[in-house]
Amino acid sequence: MRTAKDIMTIEIISVTPELDIPSAAKILLENKINGVPVVEGGKLVGILCQSDLITQQKALNLPSVFTLLDGLVPLGGLERLEREMKKITAMSVREAMTPDPVTVTPDTPMDTVAAIMVDKRLHTLPVVDGERLVGVIGKSDVLRTVMQSKG
Repeated sequence: MRTAKDIMTIEIISVTPELDIPSAAKILLENKINGVPVVEGGKLVGILCQSDLITQQKALNLPSVFTLLDGLVPLGGLERLEREMKKITAMSVREAMTPDPVTVTPDTPMDTVAAIMVDKRLHTLPVVDGERLVGVIGKSDVLRTVMQSKG
């Protein structure tokens, strides 16, 4: 059975948390990729996807509130609102990225990789060996492998 190391891309394009948003968007577009790992000090700290950047164009959904003892109490989490506001107003990769991304190891079976990508709606999946980033799997890597096995 094929594993992550058989299908991953080892020529990794990554960004740092300090990179500005326009530069990060340019990297994604020029390389025709959906996402990039965010690496700081050799360690994977997040992932930045096109959807994180598209979020900046989204209108902010304010939570419903009710009044209690002359105070406004939000219905829904303030944490979610705060995260959404950070992404919408992000100036750097650190502010827009998804921290602590879902990862797989080089020995993860391909069917597990595919299931994670589908179940969690991920387009980019970092491959780590310990804390070291060793590869990246995109949906195109999985499709390419499926097509090769069919042909």
